[in-house]
Order: sequence, then C-alpha cells, then structure tokens
Amino acid sequence: MKELRDPAALRGLLEDIRARAGRLRRTPRLMEVCGTHTMALFRSGLTPLLAEAGVEMVSGPGCPVCITPNAVHEAAIAAVTGAEGLTLAAFGDMTRVPTRRGSLQTAVPARGSRLRIVYSPEEALDEARREPGREVVFFGAGFETTIPAVAYTVKRAAAEGLRNFSVLPALWLVPPALKAVLDAREVAVDGFIYPGHVSAVIGAGPYEFAARDYGVPGAIAGFEPGDILLAVRSVLGQMAAGKPEVALEYGRAVAREGNAAARALMDEVLEPYDAVWRGLGKIPRSGLRFRPEYAGFDAGRRYAAAGGAEAAADMKGCRCGDVLRGAIRPESCRLFGKACRPDAPAGPCMVSYEGACLIHFKYGPAGRGRT
Repeated sequence: MKELRDPAALRGLLEDIRARAGRLRRTPRLMEVCGTHTMALFRSGLTPLLAEAGVEMVSGPGCPVCITPNAVHEAAIAAVTGAEGLTLAAFGDMTRVPTRRGSLQTAVPARGSRLRIVYSPEEALDEARREPGREVVFFGAGFETTIPAVAYTVKRAAAEGLRNFSVLPALWLVPPALKAVLDAREVAVDGFIYPGHVSAVIGAGPYEFAARDYGVPGAIAGFEPGDILLAVRSVLGQMAAGKPEVALEYGRAVAREGNAAARALMDEVLEPYDAVWRGLGKIPRSGLRFRPEYAGFDAGRRYAAAGGAEAAADMKGCRCGDVLRGAIRPESCRLFGKACRPDAPAGPCMVSYEGACLIHFKYGPAGRGRT
C-alpha cells in the first residue's frame, strides 16, 4: 500500500502517463465511473495533475444516491408519512435528497412512525425481528456492491417468516448505464476507469461489450492514488496499441470472474427490468426487482409515488442529471456553490459523499480546503 501512495512512484507514473498521452492524436477523455474514484482523484489532487499531463477526467453515473430518481425518494417519503406505526430504515445520504415533497429529514412521520438511519440492511432486519408488531421498510439503494446484502436479508426474512419486513428497492446495475452513455454519443468517452467495489462482485466480463462493440478501452482500478494512475496508464496503452480490453489493475481485491456466490444470490432473489435513472432515462435491464416468489417483500408496490416521469424530474434549476451523464461539470450549473451547497442542496449530487457536485465543492479549485 505504501508504494501506491509514494510520491516518487506517483510522479514516475504521471510522467509515464504524460509521455503516453503526448503520443496520442488528441487529449484523451476518460470517465471514472465510480463516485469513490472521483473523491479519490480530487482529494489526492490527481485530477489537475492528470490534466497537466494531458488526460481529461470526467465523472460518470457512479453514485447510487444520485441516480435514484425523485419518484423513488418520494415513495420513501410517502411510506413514512402515510402509514402509521412504520419504521423506515435508510442510509444517511438518502435521507437528505431534496424532492418536491421535501426530503426524508424534513418529512413529518405519521403517528407512531419513525425514520431510522442504518449502515446495513441487516440492521433493518434485526429491528423487524425485535419488533414483530411493527412494519419495517428498508430503503434499499445501491449498485452491485451492496445488492447481495439486500438479497440476503430478504432471503433470511423469507426463511424466518418475517412478514413485517420489506424493502423499497432502488437497485441499479452499472454496465447497462455505461452502454447507455456510449449509445447516447453525447459525451466522447475514450476510456473507462471501472469501479473496484462493483467489479469485486461482477468481475470483468460485464464490461467487455465496451471494448468489443465500441472499441472503448478500460481498466478496473482500486482507490489508492497509484491504483488509479496504473489504470489510466493501462487505458492509454490500449489506445496507443489499438487493442481495447478490460484490464485488471486491482488484482489484490478483484478476480476476473468476480464473486460467483454473490451473483448467484442476486439471481435467486432478484430479476432485471427496464429502470429509470436520473439523467439517463429508462435503460433496458438496468434495475433489479424482486422475483415473483419474493414479491411480498417489495415495499415499492405499496408506496409507489404518483407522477411518473414528472415526479422523477430534478428540482428546478438542478443539473444533477447532466452531471451524471458527464455532459457538464458541476461548476457549469448556475446553482453550484450558490443556491446549491452541502448545507442546502438542490439535488443529490450535492448530498452524497460520492456526488460529483459535493466533491467539486469541497476539493475543486474554488472550494479547496472547505470542510
């Protein structure tokens, strides 16, 4: 790990990247898919250093809090405000997302109902066990990293006969979203830095379409500065050679085949469907819902928000959806840093730890040093 943070080693990697970028015909634009990679790039100061070396980095749709449309957030609000004696359990970031119905933090629960912040779906399941007379709904949001844990809790609840536990699903699959970005052709993406945590579950195979069908190279990266630079260097090498692939630069944590047991659990409990993403619209087979045999645990069937596409729209003036597509940088939104700040967010990209707007606000040129 020390080598991945060693200043001398990092300078050497940057010089190698500079040389490789200089041999290309134009400035390469690489999309870091994962919001944690965006955070790591900005916090370590690598984004401007890579720009100086001739590589443009752009953020992608790698923040599950951010890409969850407002209709789903409003369904969570409807659950806790409309049903008595209910516990809504959610991750902390999900409670602060602003919608036209306010946020979970500002919502007034119905009589006997309450909002509880949890750190895992297992905490919500434990609460359902402790209070069998109370309905417990877990607001389950996440990518392939956290989806197996959601599937496990539902399988356990079914095995134990816990009928007071359910999940409001906001479960998203990363590869279909990347295909949507490439198909839209709105942003010229020359390469992908693929997420390490997601890849630990799904492996390298689901990304191969990008290299095979679109000629777009990529590399799976860890989260240390050296990890990311090694991935960038790999992508540039693929571009120079004209041989796109899915390189694995995070072998200490990711196997090319991923985690077969986790994927099997997901497949047993959940099935894909055409889901709506903030900023990207409806993407074929990009979301997961419960299979018919587990449909009784789907709280979304009871608390679905009305309004359809209108309810899914961003708040007025917020361009979080454009940021998630890589179409603009956060600073291009007229609300950024003014009417939209971490203490008063206008959209989820300024709420989540993985949100590009929050990261740019804290670590970008205009906000470096903010806390």
